[in-house]
Amino acid sequence: MALKIRRNQSPPAPYECPLSECMALIGGAWTPNILWNLSAGPRRFSELRHDMPRISAKMLTTRLKELEEKGVVARTVMPTSPPSVEYALTREGCELLPAIEAIAAVGEKLKRRKKRAARG
Repeated sequence: MALKIRRNQSPPAPYECPLSECMALIGGAWTPNILWNLSAGPRRFSELRHDMPRISAKMLTTRLKELEEKGVVARTVMPTSPPSVEYALTREGCELLPAIEAIAAVGEKLKRRKKRAARG
């Protein structure tokens, strides 16, 4: 016997779902890590590479450009010799931090649960 399809109790999503909009910003590979590492303040490219040793320079460059285009990260060329570049979160980028922090908190709980299960 086939199961009856239940009616969705969630409020109807608008044409452009706000959840999809947010996930389009933070859903890319390495994007949450970049936002996390910029949460304490501006970082230079080499500092971000040091913070995330497993990311390639090409991927970091690509993600930073995407985040800059989306208005989440600001790029500032410093008047030094040789010139250096700093990346910082914009106001919109800072608004994403509570979501990133909540995801990290759930991740910590899952890691602890997994560790306890492995011990038996």
